[in-house]
Amino acid sequence: MKSALRILYPAQCLACEVLIDGASGLCGSCWSETPFILGTACRKCGTPLLGEAPGDENALCDDCLRIARPWRNGAAVMTYSGKARKLILSFKHGDRLDLAEPFSHWMLQKGRDLLGSDTIIVPVPIPLRRLIKRRYNQAALLAGNLGRVTGLTVVPDALIRTRHTPPMEGISSEDRFRLQSGAIKIHPRRGTRVAGRPVLLIDDVMTTGATLAAAADALRAGGAATVDVLTLARVAKDI
Repeated sequence: MKSALRILYPAQCLACEVLIDGASGLCGSCWSETPFILGTACRKCGTPLLGEAPGDENALCDDCLRIARPWRNGAAVMTYSGKARKLILSFKHGDRLDLAEPFSHWMLQKGRDLLGSDTIIVPVPIPLRRLIKRRYNQAALLAGNLGRVTGLTVVPDALIRTRHTPPMEGISSEDRFRLQSGAIKIHPRRGTRVAGRPVLLIDDVMTTGATLAAAADALRAGGAATVDVLTLARVAKDI
């Protein structure tokens, strides 16, 4: 069926829509212009690092040296800039739900070391008002697709919001952590699915890590054996 569909509807680049021949989802030009994170990266948040020994698995960025992250390890596919930012904004606000599938394959390639046979996948929840307006939670779409390609269990409603939080754009790092603190908890009927299990926490973009910290704190309070983090993109400082 997929072969027939490829004949009827040839693959197009996810970014520029030119016809492509391959499974990457991007044409050669767009692939080269997309800021995938390669080489040494922070083991907690995935931000790319310079000046570290190649393959240093214990390398940490300045932010993760300064901030105690309530998760074990983390990774990100690309930096939130250039073509990556445009693609993610199209996915997040432009109803490009078709991007969830290729994004999940990229996340699998980047985060394979974070996945075990008994890992459960949990998305970061978004505030109810935002969910009603957007009609979908982009982190849940990524988690669902990742579950399909790995065969691992996804618990899309393991976490819930305890209160509405405003959009975080333009808010200082300190205020982000203050606003997100305690804003996420374990769903009262999902605690048994989390307790004693390694959890991979999924979100689309990590900026300061405040939302992921609130989610990881809730998972740990709910008895998760370990919490690791995988995001599609990381907002990174210029290096």
